[in-house]
Amino acid sequence: MLQNNDVFPALIFARVSGGEIHLPADLAGWFGVVLFHRGSWCPYCNAQLAAFARAADKFAAEGIKVVSVSVDDREKSEMLVEQHKLGFPVAYGANARAVSAVTGAFVNDDPVCLQATGFILNPEGRVVTAVYSTRAIGRLMPDDVLGFVRHLKSLVRK
Repeated sequence: MLQNNDVFPALIFARVSGGEIHLPADLAGWFGVVLFHRGSWCPYCNAQLAAFARAADKFAAEGIKVVSVSVDDREKSEMLVEQHKLGFPVAYGANARAVSAVTGAFVNDDPVCLQATGFILNPEGRVVTAVYSTRAIGRLMPDDVLGFVRHLKSLVRK
């Protein structure tokens, strides 16, 4: 598992809108949220991603970027983005076992997917907190992220 202050590992994923997502490089200079979601079939993941989409303006105002990653194929991921009007980058086709090997995320065996995992990264790409779930529940939510990032920023101002 990644610990606080670890540099987030370099990962590359296919992006729903085309091109690739490069982590943590695409989040450099911003606070970043990396969400591994189980898949478009998971109601908890749908609720989480929709909540992040609704909080987009608050995240922009705080200088926070969000990225989500799953093992889903392109078609399922495109439908998820459209259904919830996700304005942040969504990656698809992740290799669950390879991602788990470098991040410590738990893997579900049937269906094979990454369990809900969330990371908050500082602008240098270092982990400031990680939330690992072994099943469907237990995940980062927007209000928690906003409050935590605001707290971290307040510590720097003192």
